[in-house]
Order: sequence, then structure tokens, then C-alpha cells
Amino acid sequence: MSLDHIGDTVVAQAPSVRAAEYVRMSTEHQQYSTENQRDRIRDYATRRGLEIVRTYADEGKSGLRIDGRLALQQLIKDVESGCADFQVILVYDVSRWGRFQDADESAYYEYVCRRAGIQVAYCAEQFENDGSPVSTIVKGVKRAMAGEYSRELSAKVFAGQCRLIELGFRQGGPAGYGLRRVLIDQHGIMKGELERGEHKSLQTDRVILRPGPESETRIVNLIYNWFIDESLNEYEIAARLNGMRVRTNLDRDWTRATVREVLTNEKYIGNNVYNRVSFKLKKMRVVNTPDMWIRKEGAFQSIIASEVFYTAQGIMRARARRYSNEELIQRLRNLYRDRGFLSGLVIDETDGMPSSSVYMYRFGSLIRAYQTVGFTPGRDYRYLETNRFLRQLHPEIIAQTEKKIADLGGTVLRDPATDVLTVNHEFTTCLVLARCQTHENGRHRWKIRFDASLLPDITVAVRLDHANSATLDYYLLPRLDFGQPRISLADQNRIEFESYRFDTLEYLYGMAERARLRRVA
Repeated sequence: MSLDHIGDTVVAQAPSVRAAEYVRMSTEHQQYSTENQRDRIRDYATRRGLEIVRTYADEGKSGLRIDGRLALQQLIKDVESGCADFQVILVYDVSRWGRFQDADESAYYEYVCRRAGIQVAYCAEQFENDGSPVSTIVKGVKRAMAGEYSRELSAKVFAGQCRLIELGFRQGGPAGYGLRRVLIDQHGIMKGELERGEHKSLQTDRVILRPGPESETRIVNLIYNWFIDESLNEYEIAARLNGMRVRTNLDRDWTRATVREVLTNEKYIGNNVYNRVSFKLKKMRVVNTPDMWIRKEGAFQSIIASEVFYTAQGIMRARARRYSNEELIQRLRNLYRDRGFLSGLVIDETDGMPSSSVYMYRFGSLIRAYQTVGFTPGRDYRYLETNRFLRQLHPEIIAQTEKKIADLGGTVLRDPATDVLTVNHEFTTCLVLARCQTHENGRHRWKIRFDASLLPDITVAVRLDHANSATLDYYLLPRLDFGQPRISLADQNRIEFESYRFDTLEYLYGMAERARLRRVA
């Protein structure tokens, strides 16, 4: 249906053509709001004798794609399904229909409406959308101009954002754990701290980052200490933080991803980095190479020392490195030369070695990997000796504990399937043997894994000496204080670990001791 025959003389007649209006505003600060668009559309409808029976409005939506524009999607759906009770769609201008980067996409949605017998009219344009060659040419130019405007605006905005980054100002996104966003005016005077969800109101204001409360900055430093000094991975750090009931800046549990964000983001050493990921013009999300990043070093006050941060990055790069088969064999050969034997546990516990699963995947099995360096597992006498010692030590300590507690008047029930001890029907305990792992840097580590299925009240961790040939000391670890699946101990540990360390098991025996009650005379 054409609108050419509907002129201003129809104003006095009763409206006979039903119409729907579509309005879109990309931001709330748009020069022409949806109200202004409606005023122009209603004026057009009055002069043409059209009755507006339905409104489709996309508030604060970009015109680059139809994704997220629920009103336009519903409009197209109503048209295609035959549910549309109108014959005309009124739009302010071509750009409000959309700034699609492919002009044919804009034309397609109009074609869908025209195919259903519904015309699209652009109220503020100087041409009549009547299907004539002239209107078709003008629409094509207008659509291309609308898309080009978005491209030019995107380039200008990006250039402005890059300039602000180089000046040390923050561009978008939450501050992150341990940091806070601070609002400053054009003279650099601080105006206040921005809470979560708050934004600046004046265009001349700027946002910078500063360290958050001491409790959070201390946790950030602990994360780096655990990662570097205790060799904990992201999963173990997240478990430890959750066990300490520490929440993220979004009040959620810690995960591998949130820990990794703290360990890899340069904002913790005061650097302002931008354009690591691009999503320009609502197209494909692209992860940019470091040479495309925009950065300003020393823009903010740091939380972590630079040498600590870059040490963590070096560990991550070494861990993520993909080795060739030749490199894997050479590392395995060096390990065999140093240790004199090989095993999956030895490979996994050696600092700087790829995991045993990597060797299994590349060579089909560990045996085949061993054969490349001339090692036969049957000759692993030293490792077998250590295993034999551990198999003897475990039942010896269990039997010794049962006897000592019985001598002190207590009762012990041992589960033959799990070796869990129930003491005096009051608490349960189980024994864990921790081997000593010697890293290339000479440091020693003991990894203690808690049994998540048995959930004993107290885990007795027995640390072996550096040669794994004798008992070094004992840790009595209550489940209420250690909720994480594993912990890592060093030669020197923090007070929260050392307070549970004992040279003997006398303290455990004392917990089970029974005192005789004197009779009242």
C-alpha cells in the first residue's frame, strides 16, 4: 500500500489506516529521545490520516545488530506470523531502523515487512518510501551513511579512550578485588569513591584506581605468596580462600578464573592496560596480541611489587609452555640422570617438569616414555625402598596410637577398610603420610591431601624427612580449620600452620586420656 494518496486534506476525516510506530534510542543521552521521535511520528500520522495502534520501543539499544533489540524482533515476528493488526510501520528516519554494517541487512528487514503487505515509512526523511527508483537509491545511500557513521564514531571513541588510557585514566569495567574506583575532576582533585554500579555524571570527570582496604590488599599479596613460594595452583588457592570464607569483590566464591585474574592483571602493579580484547561494532570478539595493547605504566598505586608480579608470569609461561617430543625426552633424560629412577609421582613432584599425563598423552604410556631414555621400571630399587618404608610406617603408627590411647584409659575403634580411628566415641582421626618433594631451587615441599570422602575430625599428617626415610614431625589438623582439599607445607610455615605442629604424637594421646574420678567421702 502506498501513502502517496494520503495528503494533509485527510486530517478532517476519521482515521482509516492503522499504523505501528517503531522508536529506538541508543543511549539515554541521545540528542533526540524516543519522546522526540514519537512527536515527529505522531505529527506525520496526523497529517496523513493514520491511526497509531501499537508502539515498539527499543530503549538504550545499539542499532548495529538486531541482537538485543527485542522490540524490533517482536515487530518482525508479528509481521511474519500474520498477527500484525496494522498496515504501516512509522519510523523516525533510516538510522532509527538500524545502523547495520551491512546495508543489505537493513533492506532485508524492510523487505520482510513489504512482503507481508506492510509498508515502512520514514517520517523525518525528505523522500517518500514508495518503491520508486529514486527512493530506492536514496535509501541505499542513507543506509550506507548510517553504517559509516557508526564506523567513524567507533574510531573516534576508540582514539579518545586510548588517549585517556595513556594519561592514566581508567576506562570501564569493575575495579577488581583489592582495588577501588575513584572519581576525580578535570583538575585531578578527588571527588569520592565510586561504589559498584555507580558511574560518573560529568563528561569532564575521570576515573582512576587506588588500593582498597588493607584486608583485601593483604589477601592479594597472600595469593602471590601461595602461588610463588608454596607452589599452589589456582584451584588450590581458590579452595584455601573459600576455606577461609573470603569472598570475591562480587561476593562470590573464588574459582580458578578469579584467582588467575588476580595473578595476571597488570593493574595490581599500577599499570593501565587497554584493548586486550576487541568487540568493535558488535562484531566478533577478538583477543588482541600484546603489540596492540594500549598501556600506561605506573598509572596507579601498586599493590604488588613488579618483581613479584613478573615472577608469577614466568611461572605461568613455563607451566603453559608446549614442549616438543624432543624437549620432553631431554627433560626426562635429565631427570633420570639426576634421580636414577623414574615414576609418575617423581615426574609430577619435580619442579619445572611437565606432568606425567603429558608424557602419557604424547607417547601412549609412561612405559614407552621411559624406554626413550633407557629406563626400565623394574630397576627402580630406590623408589621401591621408599614405598616399602611407607607401607611399613603407616600400620606401625596406627598400632602405636591404638596402644598408647588404650594405656591411657581411652578406647579406639579402627575401621579395617579405611583405617579411620574413632577415639572414645567422641572424634575420628585418620593418618596421612606426606613425602618430601625437593625442587630444583633446593626448597622442600610437603603436599597434604585431606580425604573428602571420610571427613575425619582430625587429620594426622606425618611429614617424612628430606630423604623420605624417617619421620620428621606431625601436624594435627582439625577439619573445622582446614576446609580445602589440600595444603602445601615448607620448611618454614606461617603461624596458622605451625600452631598445629608437634614433634611427637603425645598431644593426640593426651586428648584421649581418661582421668579417674575420686569418690566423695
